[in-house]
Amino acid sequence: MAQVSIVTSQAGAVIGHDDAMRFLFVGDSMTIGRAGDFTWRYRMWQHLEAFPGLPYEIVGPRSTLYDTEANAPLSHTYADPSFPPAARRHLSGWGEGYLHMAPVIADTVRETEADVLLVSLGLIDLGFYTDAEQTAANARAFVMAARTANPHVRMVLLPVIPNIRAETDAPFAASCAHFNELLAKAVAGLDTASSPLLLASRPTAYDIHTDTYDGTHPGPTGEHLLAAAFADTMHQAWGLGGPYAGRPVPAGGPVTAAASG
Repeated sequence: MAQVSIVTSQAGAVIGHDDAMRFLFVGDSMTIGRAGDFTWRYRMWQHLEAFPGLPYEIVGPRSTLYDTEANAPLSHTYADPSFPPAARRHLSGWGEGYLHMAPVIADTVRETEADVLLVSLGLIDLGFYTDAEQTAANARAFVMAARTANPHVRMVLLPVIPNIRAETDAPFAASCAHFNELLAKAVAGLDTASSPLLLASRPTAYDIHTDTYDGTHPGPTGEHLLAAAFADTMHQAWGLGGPYAGRPVPAGGPVTAAASG
């Protein structure tokens, strides 16, 4: 069984399968995806569909992919055209981070009536906008803003996965590591019984050279691994659904999500 690092006091707060849930994906370019991608959002939708007794809805104000030629989020060309339009909804954007999402998350949660936020943000912040301390402050502001719209909202936050830049830029790598430490502390400090927070773990087998197409953005195997990080965390902490069954299995053995510290 996959092992997931969970920072929460609410590990036993099981979500019953009779509780309808509205999931909102919040992320940057790794989440919105580009024209022709499946996206990890699609992989998560497939996972949720595997549990017919689990009532849910995917919500969000956007549904498109990023069109690299137009340099704008205009594409509807998902790799699987049968991906239902209602399941394509999200709040993610190419080049957007906590800096951009914190000011809009309250209105989005209020308008969509989102119950569970699946959040993958921070890399673009650290790369272009804010240092680790300010990015962590924006992450805390994001959580608090979401709660103004829904005091009982649940969130699963994914730490930053350092991209190829971190291999040659030591200060950037250190910034990513420092932010992840601050994010873990923020999740632990902000977790409440009425609005549980979880910190998912980066899958240990996630390799930016094989699971991404450019050292940053997930390819098909990376999409599965990101979806698994969220799915396994929610299953282990909240009893939601089951373990992620679609993860790729490399020649060296099964992929697991190990504790990140």
